[in-house]
Amino acid sequence: MCFHFLNETSTVFRSAHPFAVSEYVNEHVGSHDLRLRPAGSGMATLAHRKFGTMDLCRLTYGRQARVVSDGLGDIYHLQFILRGQCRYEMRRESACIPAGHLLVINPDDPIDLTYSEDCEKFILRLPTPLLQEACIENRWLKPQEGIRFQPVPYRFQELESLLYLLTLICQEAESGLISPQLLGHYNRVIATKLMTMLRHNVSLDMPSLTCVSFERLVQYIEENIKRDLCVDELARQARMSTRSLYLLFEKHAKTTPKNFIRQKKLEAVYNALMDPACRFANITALALDYGFTHLGRFAESYRDAFGMLPSDSLKARYNRLNG
Repeated sequence: MCFHFLNETSTVFRSAHPFAVSEYVNEHVGSHDLRLRPAGSGMATLAHRKFGTMDLCRLTYGRQARVVSDGLGDIYHLQFILRGQCRYEMRRESACIPAGHLLVINPDDPIDLTYSEDCEKFILRLPTPLLQEACIENRWLKPQEGIRFQPVPYRFQELESLLYLLTLICQEAESGLISPQLLGHYNRVIATKLMTMLRHNVSLDMPSLTCVSFERLVQYIEENIKRDLCVDELARQARMSTRSLYLLFEKHAKTTPKNFIRQKKLEAVYNALMDPACRFANITALALDYGFTHLGRFAESYRDAFGMLPSDSLKARYNRLNG
């Protein structure tokens, strides 16, 4: 089974030092630390194309190389092993992946990969929002912890339709003739294809319409929590009347949309105040950031919700930090 991903027109490096290729990969494909064996003089090659919000990359380091990273931030990596082999150490699991297999790396997966001297791989880089949009478009409920693929290697034989699609994507990327509309369409098709072919933690079963509408609205509110969201905007998002929206929130949250949004904003402020890693100038700036312009009313609502003032939460955070 032979698939052609990117041709000579996409070549960025040919017979280059591996660290030069690694520097380029760090900038365009994914942050990592490259470690080479002292022995060996093989040269690296790399081909790369941007395709909408995705990146297509084909590379070989030309010698045995170890790639280490604490995580990829907000991107997913699909690594197709075309030649040679790759050994991975991930979350106490270890395996050797030969050519003809795909390894999926989630955004927060720590990475420890060792590539053989003759290893060549094709990387598909996808941003997190692309997969989230696929869930929204198809009414799949995204788990609170985010979308996570099972990293276990997939055989190419299981993925033929995906591989043919990626071959077409590479040809389109290299043609230079694709329109922005078609580019966006291809991006959505790839994201949906991955969700239907690979194993992950998202349920693709269709829940009841009201459940889908409410869960999607909660997700929309959380993703836009710092904005001044209104009932009309939520009704448009749910494609229902204002009256139906109020009934939906009464059924699932026992409150009105406006009160629900305010509660979510208060929860976001509380989490920020209690999180030692969260940085802000002061409580006033944090409250304004989440749309609370009447500070006295904000403090009162905060106390009603959590039984303490914002300043008390901040003191509790400092006390916990200082032991």
